[in-house]
Amino acid sequence: MKILAFNSSPRKKRGMTAAILGPFLDGAKEAGAEIELIYVADLDVKPCLGCFTCWLKTPGRCVHRDDMAPGSKARVLEKVVASDVLVLGTPLYADGMTGTMKTMIERFVPLVEPYFETVDGRTRHPGRQGRHDAQVVLVSVSGFPEIENFDVLVEHVKAICANLRTRFAGAVLRPGAPLIPFLKEQGVPVDDVFAAAREAGRQLVCDGAMSPHTLAAVARTLAPVEAIHQGANAYFKQVLDRLADA
Repeated sequence: MKILAFNSSPRKKRGMTAAILGPFLDGAKEAGAEIELIYVADLDVKPCLGCFTCWLKTPGRCVHRDDMAPGSKARVLEKVVASDVLVLGTPLYADGMTGTMKTMIERFVPLVEPYFETVDGRTRHPGRQGRHDAQVVLVSVSGFPEIENFDVLVEHVKAICANLRTRFAGAVLRPGAPLIPFLKEQGVPVDDVFAAAREAGRQLVCDGAMSPHTLAAVARTLAPVEAIHQGANAYFKQVLDRLADA
């Protein structure tokens, strides 16, 4: 199994997206998957022009000659086509994925043809001939502690999967992620969250699916919401006071 993972956090290795995505990919690798991780912030990806060149003038090939293109250093679209699983790793920004990831996904248009057809009662584009349809996994973290904050993002990724004719394989979600290091310093047990993320990766490869129990363990409540509010507010006030006195 070939897994192509994208981390679209601008903090790359230093962010909490990496803290959850890393164990997930480790578990998949330990189960025998071939892994490639790409940091979206490192890519040269120009925005889609809506020119339909990739549909009409040069079918399957975008007018832009950047890291999405065949023959480029990154060869993103080639790798997407060759993968069995796409992992979209992103922090939750403004109720959705990062802008860099959205820009990259918009450039997936060459992977489908311009024709219309009906699939499950909805108009879709057929996948381009010869394309290997992959599964898609979402891995995301949020600063807010409620799991419901991911609802819009999850539905968005499901819609993207339907349009690309791929299968949504599930979401590994960690609410309240930035608070984990502080909770760990206070003695709150948190290591099981990362262990569950690793297990989710293993299950995806070995079982073809991630169990609801494992995904719930990644997202489990680590502290009461009120305590999280108090701790976060105290931290931000301390920083603001220090900066004001500087």
